[in-house]
Amino acid sequence: MVRALVLLAPGAEEMEVVISIDVLRRAEIEVVVAGLQGAKVATCSRQVKLVPDVALDDVQGTFEVVVLPGGLPGSETLADSPKVQELLREQEEAGRRIAAICAAPIALVAAGVAKGQALTSHPSVRERVEGHGTYSEERVVCSGKVITSRGPGTAFEFALAIVETLLGREAAQKVAAPMLLKP
Repeated sequence: MVRALVLLAPGAEEMEVVISIDVLRRAEIEVVVAGLQGAKVATCSRQVKLVPDVALDDVQGTFEVVVLPGGLPGSETLADSPKVQELLREQEEAGRRIAAICAAPIALVAAGVAKGQALTSHPSVRERVEGHGTYSEERVVCSGKVITSRGPGTAFEFALAIVETLLGREAAQKVAAPMLLKP
């Protein structure tokens, strides 16, 4: 079973959290949602309340991809967390994938991972990300084992890129079709 870990911090962009979880689960990827503040309710950037499956401190096992939703102040919380930095470094060292959307690529910079990769981010954090790698304004950028994307409006493309990377193009198309997403 392919596994994905989605990190949930207070202040996360709820669309990026929910769309990522939903699309990955539609692809039959086992998704574990880990809360940075334990397993309690996290209030997102637009006041939507989401409940993680488990506290980040209690996560066990390995994951083919670690997904970092953006939003502020959620992305700052991800970037400032020593636990997240350690997790990202371990993920990179093991040759497994990392996916970050919107402002969340600042956590890649903070952890010192994805150096020299092609990256994108929300325009509001471009200056913090662009010196870390080759900056792109593409909606979704796949570079090595790293997937980055721009913001809430690119969340479906981001999640489908994760599916395609893990399971192949056919799997991504199979998930996208019933959602009536444009190819």
